[in-house]
Amino acid sequence: MSWICPKCERELRNVNQFHNCVKVSLDSLFEGRPAELELVFDKILAEVAGWDNVLISTSKNCIVFVHKRTFFVIRPMQKQLDLKFYSKTKPESPIIMKSTFQAGKYENSTRISLLTELTTELFGMIKNSYLLL
Repeated sequence: MSWICPKCERELRNVNQFHNCVKVSLDSLFEGRPAELELVFDKILAEVAGWDNVLISTSKNCIVFVHKRTFFVIRPMQKQLDLKFYSKTKPESPIIMKSTFQAGKYENSTRISLLTELTTELFGMIKNSYLLL
């Protein structure tokens, strides 16, 4: 069951859940950025939105994907999308830019800018984050 904040209209898991209460449109996060980034985001969205019980919302500078907890965050940058997701173990993959151990899990980051960078390996890592949290 979810709750929609009356101020920012963001869909959240719990009533009065703490969040960054700022109303932001998805389109505004992509203003002034290459059209390819929006295509990359759309392809990710088409995949992840189909998973069970996923809530998707925007905050001040990112798009947040929640299952039981936040499992995936996309932050549009000037020329790339910064992707953050979680894992039980440190990924040994060249696509991971940074991996930090925090609160019993690894927080992993990568950046992509082209549709060709959306691989089954990357989608697998995002799916594992969804299953983990």
